[in-house]
Amino acid sequence: MNKGLRENYSKGILGVFFIFALVLALSSCSSTKKIRKQNIEKVIDTAKSYRGTPYRYGGTTRSGIDCSALIFHSYNSIGINLPRTSADQSKVGKNVPARNLQKGDLVFFATGKSRRKVTHSGIVTEVSSRGVYFIHSSTSLGVTEDNLTNPYWNKAFRFGKRIL
Repeated sequence: MNKGLRENYSKGILGVFFIFALVLALSSCSSTKKIRKQNIEKVIDTAKSYRGTPYRYGGTTRSGIDCSALIFHSYNSIGINLPRTSADQSKVGKNVPARNLQKGDLVFFATGKSRRKVTHSGIVTEVSSRGVYFIHSSTSLGVTEDNLTNPYWNKAFRFGKRIL
């Protein structure tokens, strides 16, 4: 085989390899996004299955649950074992600014006297032009959904975290 033919052959093989690698990378990225989306939906569906459950400080069951147990059980449904308290959960994952929150992200609040201490948490269920909705276990209403635009939650909001 002459030198020119060999170079063209090598370039052709490299080109085919590059295209194959690109297709593989793009398809795995797509399937990874699909799996992530399915997991987020399962987390949210699990949290929503607790709607109406009364709030109970330290509660972990359907007869009474607190906000961090709701998150714990919801993420556990997809095999992710998070810490049990809101304060400890707030140390896990990647920080997300409020403007970049997505479904499945965790939101943390300081509802006590200290604006620095995380005392409450929820899971983002919807992001739309109407606001960022999250599910949580409220001391007065039990497991319910609220909007971050609500003045109470907006003032108490500290930060978001992305687990998936």
